[in-house]
Amino acid sequence: MNPDIVQGAAAQRGVTAPAGFRAAGAAAGLKASGGPDVALVVNDGPSRQAAAVFTSNRVAAAPVHWSRQVVSDGRVDAVILNSGGANACTGAEGFGNTHTTAEKTAEALGVSATDVFVCSTGLIGEQLPMEKLLPGVDAAAAGLDDDGGAAAADAIRTTDSVPKESIAVEAGYSIGGMAKGAGMLAPGLATMLVVLTTDAELSSDDLDAALREATRVTFDRTDADGCMSTNDTVVLLSSGASSVAPDSGAFTRALTGVCHDLAQQLITDAEGASHDIAITTVNAASEEDAETVGRAVARSNLFKTAIFGQDPNWGRVLSAVGTTDAVFTADELNVSINSVQICRNGGIGDSREAVDLSGRKVTVEIDLNAGNQTATIWTNDLTHEYVHENSAYSS
Repeated sequence: MNPDIVQGAAAQRGVTAPAGFRAAGAAAGLKASGGPDVALVVNDGPSRQAAAVFTSNRVAAAPVHWSRQVVSDGRVDAVILNSGGANACTGAEGFGNTHTTAEKTAEALGVSATDVFVCSTGLIGEQLPMEKLLPGVDAAAAGLDDDGGAAAADAIRTTDSVPKESIAVEAGYSIGGMAKGAGMLAPGLATMLVVLTTDAELSSDDLDAALREATRVTFDRTDADGCMSTNDTVVLLSSGASSVAPDSGAFTRALTGVCHDLAQQLITDAEGASHDIAITTVNAASEEDAETVGRAVARSNLFKTAIFGQDPNWGRVLSAVGTTDAVFTADELNVSINSVQICRNGGIGDSREAVDLSGRKVTVEIDLNAGNQTATIWTNDLTHEYVHENSAYSS
């Protein structure tokens, strides 16, 4: 964990920890539970630079199409988010509803609709009830507060059991963030919405470079179930309120720490999961090979159910490795689970009975003996609860 990451109650200011930001959460009635379902994050400046990355799913939601246009000039004044409906696969009416949401937000804040970023999450294939959403936008705008980060993080939850927030405090500036996501976690970001804020003074180009590097090694390597969403969005806003212009490398490292912390919270809260699994591939010929191998294992239902059953079945690891195009020789592969090398040189290693899988955290190390590159993929086990929750999601 990055030593500058703030944890516990102190992290609950989230996106409003950096100076120059206000946020709010409100209940519009989009969720059957009646809980908060509209969040608003506003950048009060003096700078309003921004960058974002989105799902690579070719079936992208209306808010993704809208927000890509908004951030194209490097400026975002506000982010309006709703849970309780994805507004995906909703055609021209759905895009029109996104536009209307941006206009309503802009009217409430006195800004331009073309500077309002829109995010939605929930069930695909249903139109948003605008007669509920638009009053919810007004309620969120009325509730804006420079300590409203926790309320906003709560309002974007869908199947999440807890809000997810993180803060990094650096020399003269800070970074805050909130995320939602518990299922459909796969690269192309992982299935989630993330808002990141900073009071550092940076250009949109610098923000974009830092965000892409941070997401590459955190959210893009978070792979709960191999299912990619239509709505994935990560947006980074800079207020410049600290007047500190940090070194780009130092800022990227701090931002990566926040993204890593949020990504780990996503994995821990993954639907029904009982184990958090870090799969590290070492001594690969390339970083791409290391990532490919780790992802193949992370997406093996046989491996994931074995971990759920507390069975250190290394044969399932090797069979997944063998499906990849990574460079390796089969009789030079080593596999360790929780630091016990149960596969050595492609065959039997130490006794699998020495592996204790009763705890929440599981580490898997796959040694390809083909180079010096490393990558880690984070995943979780596959449980009865995951099947139940997703089979009943829309009913």
